[in-house]
Amino acid sequence: MSEISITLLRFGFLILLWALVLAAIGVLRADLYGTRVTTRGKGRQARKSEGRTDKVAAPSRSATGIRTGSISTRDEAAAHLAVTTGTLKGTTIPLGSAPILVGRSPTCTLVIDDDYCSAKHCRIFPEDGGWKVEDLGSTNGTFLDNQRVDDPMPFKRGDKLRLGATTVELRG
Repeated sequence: MSEISITLLRFGFLILLWALVLAAIGVLRADLYGTRVTTRGKGRQARKSEGRTDKVAAPSRSATGIRTGSISTRDEAAAHLAVTTGTLKGTTIPLGSAPILVGRSPTCTLVIDDDYCSAKHCRIFPEDGGWKVEDLGSTNGTFLDNQRVDDPMPFKRGDKLRLGATTVELRG
C-alpha cells in the first residue's frame, strides 16, 4: 500500500471516531436535558395582554338559503382529548379539524416524555363524522380499549387509548 492511501485511511478512521464521539455527546445531552418543549400560542398570549378577544364568525347563508362556511359533521359530544394517566395527567387538548399527532418528538401536538412511546407514536384524526386513531409504526404499539391498533380504528367518546404508561381519553 502506498503512503497516501494509508494516510487517507487514517484520516477516515479519525473522522469516524470523532463522529462516534459527537453522537455519544448528543445522546448524553438529550438524556441530561430532556425533551425540548416548544411553546405554542404566543400570539394568543399577546392578544390577551392587549385586551383583545378573538371572535368566531357564524356561518352565513347565501342568497339561495344554503349555509356556507365550515360545517362540522363530527360528533359534537367529543370536545377534547384528556390525558388520564401518565406524566401529563390532567392535560386536555381541544379538538378541531386538524389531526393530533402524539409522541416524544417536539413537533407532535401532544408531547409525551415516556421511554415506551415512539417519536411519532400515533395520530388521532377526524374522518366520516367521527374520530379515528392510527398507529404510526410504534415499537411498543398503541392500544384502544386493550385491543392493539394496527389499522385506523374508530375512536369514540369514553374510549381509552394507551401509549406506553400514558392513557388518553376522548371526552365531551
